[in-house]
Amino acid sequence: MTCYDRRDVGLLLLRLGTGGVLAAHGAQKLLGWFGGGGIEGTGQFMESVGYAPGRQSAMAAGLAEAGGGTLLALGLATPAAGAAAAGAMAGAAAILLPNGFFAQEGGYEYAATLGLAAAGLAVSGPGRLSLDHALGHVFDRGWMVPVALGVTAAVTSAVIGARNCRVRRTGQGEQEALFEE
Repeated sequence: MTCYDRRDVGLLLLRLGTGGVLAAHGAQKLLGWFGGGGIEGTGQFMESVGYAPGRQSAMAAGLAEAGGGTLLALGLATPAAGAAAAGAMAGAAAILLPNGFFAQEGGYEYAATLGLAAAGLAVSGPGRLSLDHALGHVFDRGWMVPVALGVTAAVTSAVIGARNCRVRRTGQGEQEALFEE
C-alpha cells in the first residue's frame, strides 16, 4: 500500500490550481476560449504592446501557458513545464511593470505570482501524485531543472529586451505637448 504525505497532496493542489489557471489563459490566446482573443486578437494585442511579430508572439505565449499549465497540472516534465510557464509570466509582467505591483492598479502582481508558483514547482518537483513519479521521473531529472530554467531565462531576457527596445524606439518618435492649448 502506498502512503502519500501532506507534501504530496500540497504539491498536487498547487499543480492543479496553478496549471489549470495557466492552461485556461493559454486557451484564451490559442483558441479564443473563455472570452479570449484567439491567435488573431492576441496577436494584435501583442503587436500593440511591443511583442513582434504579434502572431508568433501570441503562439509562443499561448503554447507556453497552455502547454506548460497542462503539463504542470499532470505533473509531467515538471522542470520544462514550470520553466516555460514562468517565462510566459515574465513576459506578461514586463507589460504590466509600469503600472506598479498591485493587480488592482493594473500591475504585475498576478503574473508574478503565477510565474513564481510555476518556477517553484519546477524546482521542487511534482510530488508522488504525478505522472512524472508514475513514469519513474524520466522527464524530471535533477539536471533538467537548471537547464530548463537557464534556457528559459536566456530566451525570455532576449525577448523582453527586444520588446523594451521596440517600445523605447516607438516612444522616442512621440513628444508630449509642452503647453496646453
